[in-house]
Amino acid sequence: MTSSEYDDEALWLKAKLFLNHAMDDEPRAFDERALWASLALELLAKAALSRVLPLLIASPTEDGGNLLVASGLVEGEGRFTSVKAHTLYSRCQKAFRPFSERDAQQITWARNPYLHGGCPTFTPIPPDAWWPRFWAQAAILVNAQDKSLDELVGSDRLSIVEKHLAQNKKNIEHRFEMLIERARQRLAQFRAGSLPARLAREWANPADLSLGWDYRTDQACPACGSVGVLEGADAESREVKYDELDEHYYDVLLELTISAEHFSCETCRLVLDTRELIEAAELPATFVTEGDFRDYEDDDYGND
Repeated sequence: MTSSEYDDEALWLKAKLFLNHAMDDEPRAFDERALWASLALELLAKAALSRVLPLLIASPTEDGGNLLVASGLVEGEGRFTSVKAHTLYSRCQKAFRPFSERDAQQITWARNPYLHGGCPTFTPIPPDAWWPRFWAQAAILVNAQDKSLDELVGSDRLSIVEKHLAQNKKNIEHRFEMLIERARQRLAQFRAGSLPARLAREWANPADLSLGWDYRTDQACPACGSVGVLEGADAESREVKYDELDEHYYDVLLELTISAEHFSCETCRLVLDTRELIEAAELPATFVTEGDFRDYEDDDYGND
């Protein structure tokens, strides 16, 4: 039996408690409510990962005692040590699409100056803009546990959460439209020779808009129709295929399915840097490419 510190149901219940504090309008100010919410988000991430495997949230110690406790192999009263928030969110991004490590980390980063420094507020972002961003990530972690938002916050508060989620979707749509129109506008000005001098100099000496990730594919730009680059860092799955050359020889191919996370176009300088924006653009959520077999040999043969 897994220790309660690593138990997904115990983590879920604690997240519910913290969110109950976070949703109390009175007597709590927004900064305190946002603090409770940020703590709840981290607990939801732990619960989602622990539900799959408690070891995913345990940080290794010298003697490995906490890993043994997390695995349920031994019972103990050892010190509870879990992985850091950025590790949790990185794993959640890979496991639970379209969870955003960056958006979740920005919520957590605000805690340090608020708790440990002289910063008088948790975040400069207005509450009406902050809560939709928070619930967009929290809802994904709830779904990853095969639970509902109703179970998390209760039916009397469900409408509040749904309103924030609807607002977040609208914000994403507005941002996408803004980026598309601005890219088209800049391209039209460039072609007409009417760009302001500073922008013209920047256009003449463009920075590389791509992230340089290992996995990429060409994709038509939703703003100008030119060929852009869709990139990803993580393989959702991989499949070995065999291409028979003749009866004695064959090639071994590794086919990777990559999660699309970044799009850029050198023609109109459009950049879509989140999965939500890529989805709004109706670009592919994944793409298939070939991988190097040698990169994955240790996965199968690293037992010596």
